[in-house]
Formats: sequence, structure tokens, C-alpha cells
Amino acid sequence: MDLRQLEIIRAIADTGSFTAAGEKLHVSQSAISRQVLLLEAELGEAVFHRVGRRIRITPAGESLLQLSHRVFQDLQDTIALISDTSETLRGTMRLVGSMTVCLYVFPSLLAQVRRTHPDLDLKVTVGSGERSLALLRSGAADLGLVTLPVEASDLESVPVLEEELLLITYPAHPLARKGEIRPSDLVRQPFILFEAGSITRRLVEAFFTRQRIEPEIVMETENVEIIKAMVRSGLGISIVPWQAAAADVRTGQLFCSRIAGHALHRQTGWLYPKMRRLPRAVSEVMRVFDTIRPQFEATVRAPRAAPFAPS
Repeated sequence: MDLRQLEIIRAIADTGSFTAAGEKLHVSQSAISRQVLLLEAELGEAVFHRVGRRIRITPAGESLLQLSHRVFQDLQDTIALISDTSETLRGTMRLVGSMTVCLYVFPSLLAQVRRTHPDLDLKVTVGSGERSLALLRSGAADLGLVTLPVEASDLESVPVLEEELLLITYPAHPLARKGEIRPSDLVRQPFILFEAGSITRRLVEAFFTRQRIEPEIVMETENVEIIKAMVRSGLGISIVPWQAAAADVRTGQLFCSRIAGHALHRQTGWLYPKMRRLPRAVSEVMRVFDTIRPQFEATVRAPRAAPFAPS
């Protein structure tokens, strides 16, 4: 059995006749018949039944047909992979991410991607979780870096970071003077939270439910910079990723603390449409991220000491 015979099996199955298969492959009908006879002699099984002018594939022929699909797909994938790796990466790479990702992860990541692949055109869209899913499903985005988990059978998710969530207040807030902040200290506090429906919001709400806290929500937004600005102005307190608050804590604009006995985390990961073979641009962005992941892992978790008083 050889590739040519598998190709003939596919052509006969596709066209429905030996004559049409010969025309498709640019060989004579007799050459097609001869190859089928040789194959049937080798297998000891009929591959096609000839019923008048009609051709009907046998179970043995169906098995060979499925084998031919797999073999030729593997060949196509291998040729494409060799071609990809031997060519300069060009074209457009469309990324989507949450506000936090776009502010604190994408700048360093995309700078490294640009150094590695200077001819790759990078486009970034800020999107909520729902918008990110819609962009990926419509083909308007190639790869997303979003908060997980995402329940979507048509999309593949790959966790890459675990971010710590901490309580933030303005430095003169009464909670900032406490040596330890407990869940009961949050009762009747005004909160500025991420928008309803977001995964981060659901994580925070789950914590509130476990602790039987009914928060007074005075504002909600998907923009972490707006949340911090409102907290700095004394309009409320919030729970945000450490990497979003770290610089403000260092400059004395925010106070940050863990909630005693309660570790809050969220997972961030890649999201992309399920497919047999990832486009090279997608796999390359993910690969570049892996090379610099340690620098992000060092920024998404706060120091062990808590609370974090302004310096």
C-alpha cells in the first residue's frame, strides 16, 4: 500500500466512479482500476463493490478512506509547520485582554514579541470577559489573556498566572490603622467593585457570601484605574489584584492588606478557539510569554508581610 493508492481511494469516494477519479487525478481509468485491483489483492478484501455503473465502498474501503484522511492531513500539517518555521513571522496578531492585563502584562509582553518578531503587526483590544469571548468566536481576535475559568466548549483555555487579590483603602482610612483586618471589619463599608458578572466580581461576591457580608456597593466599573482613583479619593474601599495596587502602595497613595485567614486569588490564562493546529503567531506569542513569565509571577503576589503600609 502506498500514498498514491490512498489518494485513489479518496478520489473514487469523492467522485463516485473510477472514470471521474481518473479525470481528477489526470490518469486513465484503466490505471485507476489496476491500482484498486492490486490493493484488493494485497488486502484479500474488496475495497469497492461495482453495482452496475455505481460504486459502493466496502467496510474495508471505508477504513482505508479514513486512514487516507488522517495521513494527508498529517502531511499537510507537517508541510505547513516546516514552511512556518522557515519564514519570517509576518501578518497581524490580534490580542484581547482585560483592563488589568492590558495595563500590567501586555506592555512588557508585546515589547518582547516585537523584539523577537519585528515584522509582526500587533493589535490590542481591551475587553471584558464577555466581549473577549465574542471577539474570539467571531474571528475578530486571535488570542485572549483573560480571567479564568471560562466555560466554553469551542474555546481552549490555558492557565498561566495566579494573581492575589487584596483589600485596598486610602492611607488615612480607619482600616489602615488596624494591625489585622478581619471579615467582620468589612461590614457596612462602602465598596467600589469590578463590574457585575465579571469573574473577579464573582470571586469577591463568593467571599462575601461565605462570610455573610452584605456589602454597600457605591460604584462598579471594569476599569481598575478608576477603582483606585475612587479609593484614593476616599469614596470607598475595594478588592483588586496586587499587581494593580503595588505601585500605589509604594508611593504611599494606597494602603493594602490581606484579609486575615482568607487568601483570595484569581487565575489568568490564555483563551483561543479550538483548532487542529494553532496559527504560528498565536503559538509564538504564548511561547514568548513563557520566556518572561517569571517576571510576572514575581509581581502578581504581594510580599508575605501584611498589611502593607505606605513607605
